[in-house]
Amino acid sequence: MTNDLIAKAAIDRRLAEIITPVIEDMGFELVRIRLMSGKQTTLQIMADKPEGGIEVDDCAEISNAVSATLDVEDPILDAYTLEVSSPGIDRPLTRLKDFEAFEGYEAKLETAELIDGRRRFKGELAGVEGDEVLINIPQGDETITIGLKFDWLSDAKLVLTEDLIKEMLRQRKAAGALNEDQFDEIVTEGSEEETN
Repeated sequence: MTNDLIAKAAIDRRLAEIITPVIEDMGFELVRIRLMSGKQTTLQIMADKPEGGIEVDDCAEISNAVSATLDVEDPILDAYTLEVSSPGIDRPLTRLKDFEAFEGYEAKLETAELIDGRRRFKGELAGVEGDEVLINIPQGDETITIGLKFDWLSDAKLVLTEDLIKEMLRQRKAAGALNEDQFDEIVTEGSEEETN
């Protein structure tokens, strides 16, 4: 079993092995890890609380703990920048349990190989069956449910919809992490932003 979509490359998996225990001891979960090399090397870590609702202060705490651990282990040869972030609303789906948790929401899935002549699938998540992710996709006038083996997926993320935004705000409010006085109105794609 590959380390799901949390870590893809060998170096990412090695880093995940080092970082996961540190993050989990602090009460967080590793959502995704990527070592990106370009002009400069950046280690991107996406983390969340098991119940969701990670805050900026949490990211700073994780960053400090991870930096200290990586200084000792020293797995990255080049100088690098560490970025710790929350998954965001249109979050990547990197674990089988994510597909269950977000059943009923719209997602974009991509497979490594062609499946029935295509690699991209967009539709409503319909849960999980064994090691397969189920997704309802429109086909002509009807909607069909297809199962894609989790191991086939190369990328998966939620699509930003009004329903998803409402649900995320509801969750944050329930967790007591949201102060509604800080928001005027939600602007989604396709709506015009009002200027004061």
